[in-house]
Amino acid sequence: PLTPAQASNMLRTVLVVASLASCSATVMPTMPAVAGVAPGVGNLALRGGSTMKRVLSHQDIDTEVHGAMDTQDTRFYAKDVIESEHRSLWHDLPLFEVDPETMKPTGAINFVCEIPKWTRKKYELATSEPLNPIKQDEKKGQLRSFKKGDIYFNYGCFPRTWEDPDFIHPDVQVGGDNDPLDVCEIGLRQINTGKVRPVKVLGVLCMVDEGEADWKIVAIDREDPWAELLHDIDDVQKLLPGTLDTLREWFRTYKIPDGKPPNTFALGERFMDRAYALSVVHETHRAWARLVRGNAEDALEAAEAEAKPEEKKEEKKEEKKEEKKEEK
Repeated sequence: PLTPAQASNMLRTVLVVASLASCSATVMPTMPAVAGVAPGVGNLALRGGSTMKRVLSHQDIDTEVHGAMDTQDTRFYAKDVIESEHRSLWHDLPLFEVDPETMKPTGAINFVCEIPKWTRKKYELATSEPLNPIKQDEKKGQLRSFKKGDIYFNYGCFPRTWEDPDFIHPDVQVGGDNDPLDVCEIGLRQINTGKVRPVKVLGVLCMVDEGEADWKIVAIDREDPWAELLHDIDDVQKLLPGTLDTLREWFRTYKIPDGKPPNTFALGERFMDRAYALSVVHETHRAWARLVRGNAEDALEAAEAEAKPEEKKEEKKEEKKEEKKEEK
């Protein structure tokens, strides 16, 4: 069986062939089944990375829970119901939603929900684990929840995005937080952990967390009753007064119960408009493309380095054979 490190390297190598233009079909070569890749989960039969000659749709994804609930073993995996394969919500799911019948973009963006509104368990994508399941964050062996209380909105991220720590945004003068781009979905419906929904981007807030830019996209479910009326961040302020202030104050104060100071914000604490938000989305998408390309190249170099000793052994065997022939 593959070790977790080997499985992770193989997965990242395979992912480089995924389309970086999220609207085109993803074609992935066959990859062996991966067992026991998540720490503490045990011997799970996880299958992922086989040939997928189509764009993965949010309609094709089911959530499969492994491990006992509310433990360090709990993992929420994305299951492709069409091909019965596990998929990565970070790498396999396209950023831009595509109509599976016409193969054309719908204008919506796929939102992966990690923490449902009116709950407090701190779930997040396990970016360092193969197939990137969602797990509950932990600190010093303890599962983490928001001590402030329940969160007021559906919280998650956009797939195929990455906030690059080495990219210094000219407007905020700090690098990214090394995670997928965060999203706050402000619709009426509670969205379950692991569920993918197409959303409309409305604006963005930039929190500065321990010297890192932690962008918060504001979006709404495309099928929410308010979606037809909300087109930009000013519409939220006008039609849903108090919503943005509540969201900002949540992020400002949620660490205070842990004994930490209030969080701060860049850009004068303003919520920037839809156009600005989409520029952040595209920049983090390009950063993701650089990330998977770089990891794949590193993995290939490592594999080549491991193969060289074996090649030398074969060369020595051939040399000995030739020497014996000459002696005869």
